[in-house]
Amino acid sequence: MDSKNIQKNAMQKSAEFTFTPPPEAPIFEPTPEEFMDPLGYIAKIRPVAELTGICKIKPPARWQPPFSLDVDKLKFVPRIQKVNELEAITRLKLLFLEKILKFWELQGSPLKIPMIENKTLDLYCLKFWVDEEGGFENCNNPKKWRKIANTMGYSQSTITMNFLRSNYEKILLPYEIFEKSKADILKTVKKAETKSETKEECENGKQIFKEISIESITKIKNEYAYDERPHTSIKKAKTGSDIKLYVDNEKVKIDFEKIKRNRELRKLACYGPGPKMPGLNDEEFDITKSRKRPRYDMDPLAIYICAICQKDHRDDLLLICNGCSDTYHTFCLKPPLSVVPDGDWRCPCCIAEEVHKPAEAFGFAQAEREYTLQQFGEMADKFKSDYFGMSGHLVPTNVAEKEFWRIISSVEEDVTVEYGADLHSMDHGSGFPTKSSLNLYPGDQEYVDSGWNLNNLPVLDGSVLRFINADISGMTVPWMYVGMCFSAFCWHNEDHWSYSINYLHWGEAKTWYGVPGKGAELLENAMKAAAPDLFKSQPDLLHQLVTIMNPNILMAAGVPIYRTDQHAGEFVVTFPRAYHAGFNQGYNFAEAVNFAPPDWLKIGRDCIIHYKNLKRFCVFSHDELICKMALEGDRLDLETALETQKELVHATEEEGRLRAFIAKKGLKNVRRTAFELLGDDERLCEICKTTCFLSSVSCADCKHMACLQHASSEEFCQCSLSKKTLFYRYDMDELHIMLQTIDFRVNSFDKWMTETKNILLPTAPDIGRLQKLKLLVDEAEELKIPKCTLLTQLKEEYTKATDNIEPIVIELDDD
Repeated sequence: MDSKNIQKNAMQKSAEFTFTPPPEAPIFEPTPEEFMDPLGYIAKIRPVAELTGICKIKPPARWQPPFSLDVDKLKFVPRIQKVNELEAITRLKLLFLEKILKFWELQGSPLKIPMIENKTLDLYCLKFWVDEEGGFENCNNPKKWRKIANTMGYSQSTITMNFLRSNYEKILLPYEIFEKSKADILKTVKKAETKSETKEECENGKQIFKEISIESITKIKNEYAYDERPHTSIKKAKTGSDIKLYVDNEKVKIDFEKIKRNRELRKLACYGPGPKMPGLNDEEFDITKSRKRPRYDMDPLAIYICAICQKDHRDDLLLICNGCSDTYHTFCLKPPLSVVPDGDWRCPCCIAEEVHKPAEAFGFAQAEREYTLQQFGEMADKFKSDYFGMSGHLVPTNVAEKEFWRIISSVEEDVTVEYGADLHSMDHGSGFPTKSSLNLYPGDQEYVDSGWNLNNLPVLDGSVLRFINADISGMTVPWMYVGMCFSAFCWHNEDHWSYSINYLHWGEAKTWYGVPGKGAELLENAMKAAAPDLFKSQPDLLHQLVTIMNPNILMAAGVPIYRTDQHAGEFVVTFPRAYHAGFNQGYNFAEAVNFAPPDWLKIGRDCIIHYKNLKRFCVFSHDELICKMALEGDRLDLETALETQKELVHATEEEGRLRAFIAKKGLKNVRRTAFELLGDDERLCEICKTTCFLSSVSCADCKHMACLQHASSEEFCQCSLSKKTLFYRYDMDELHIMLQTIDFRVNSFDKWMTETKNILLPTAPDIGRLQKLKLLVDEAEELKIPKCTLLTQLKEEYTKATDNIEPIVIELDDD
């Protein structure tokens, strides 16, 4: 489906709410033996689970970790979520409605949105479908208005069609005309504001001008009050308090008596110090606060000019702007005003400035109060029971789900909830028991050491994140989430496209929606197509975790989406690049963290390339991680070593190519530096914002830094090459030695596998077989060979050979 059809479909679905739950994501129930190896089990289910992006894992029934946080001591400030503002299309409608309301309010005519069929008229959809029909001028027959009414979900009666047409003409058409004529009006007003200048020929034929302020005129008035002076030609530059006078600077000669007779100069007196009219003080009469210009028949000093036509006639139809104090004829405006507005009025320039102010980046405000878990729970339970009119736990999950998406899709619904999201376990402690937990019971130690404890999972053997020294909150250190009914997490995928795992400690269910990694671009394109104006103002909107969209709209655009309800005591795993979103069914407590098995390394590098194109900051340096793993090759298991080897080959080849290109350009200054000792903000590429590690180019003059990929681009500084230096972490020889080391590690694995296969053959010689088997078993432990069929067969064969040798030894002893 192309972008335009996606947008049309989204508009149609937003007109009349319906919701069909997506298909269910797979659910896995490991045996107690399978559950012993978390990363091994996730690798086992991966071929099936990554096809849906998310999956649910139910632990064995006996696995029930204690909740280790003190519910009375944990305090947090939640985020405030206005539920319908989360949805992309609903937010677009609200923003458009705000513009329309502001447009009319600033013209002194506050707008009341009309009702149709017991619903508020959807002005955003109305404009969209009229535009689709070619605009208001082309909607000149009932057939088109009947089609518009139908697509908006209204009845197709004559009354409805006339209602839509008349309200478009009354509310939206003036705004549309204003938008189209805005540039011309601004251009006209700008020309009118150009200062006119008095031109007097000097002896050399040149014109010389001097700017005289209003205060100078007052001084001149005092000096020349009774002198007769020749009159100098004078023209008015602009109405308003910033009027200045231009006269010949050779000799200032102003006749005050003629000033009194000149209408233009008399007007200047109205803006000087003192009362604006004889007998009135500033409070009694202030023209900047007046909506409509009264006729000044009694005041010969007051002359006002229309900013568009530059004429001062028809004072009764001149309006003063409450923003900038400029004046306009009602009939000069586009569209013209048929009547003088009753309220405050703004001119086209001020309206354009106010209506088209860039919208602030959408985000969540913090609540004003701090909660304990118990206080938050009381508030959350009361909200849900009041909302549904029954005890919260009695509300079926499918009922709450449908209601959530109904609220999300409605402009009229004003439901506000709170969400205790992203609570750092480093600050508050973890829901899982840890070595530092107080009051541990004897049975708790099993859960302290468990690989499914989210404090342990990211740093297990086999997880590459254990090679990152820093504690990255949310990635290698868990975050906690305290939810209430309708609190939501918006569409996003994980940093660096890593895996994530979420455990629901207790409480009501959490409903999830997932998109497989292969469908990530489909989702991104569908959301941008459905709400283009939103992404135009915020291109990185999906990275802000603040926007959701009805799964049905995305599914209609071809995006594969799956759902699941996570209950207390269950895990949900998301796979690389899988977009996911969801909401809480009620009061609950969850904990989540990222992890990265070896198969993630390739997609992790793809993510860095993607981040570079988006100019998005990295959480850590991918190259730094790869090099650290290669330098600690003896800690790598077979799969990790193989994946590290592939990544290091890629990084070494790319680095060699870029360094050769830079050298060919003529860059000669080269210096080694330890990038890992620099803060991430000190080693950012100026262009793509990636975190540099293997190398960078810095300029001594402008102090800018770039990665080698952008060091020669026009976007980087144009200073001389003599001012630039190539900083590197390892020279190319060192990178090749590092590669040879990891190659040796991989070759050792290959050698072990070949020898093991040979010794297990039925034709293998018996001489020295036992010693060979023992040697291979010991080597497997040293090489950290993961559990596999080959290793199991080797150990079984060794045990069998050992059992057979014991009777022979006993018989020899008897002899």
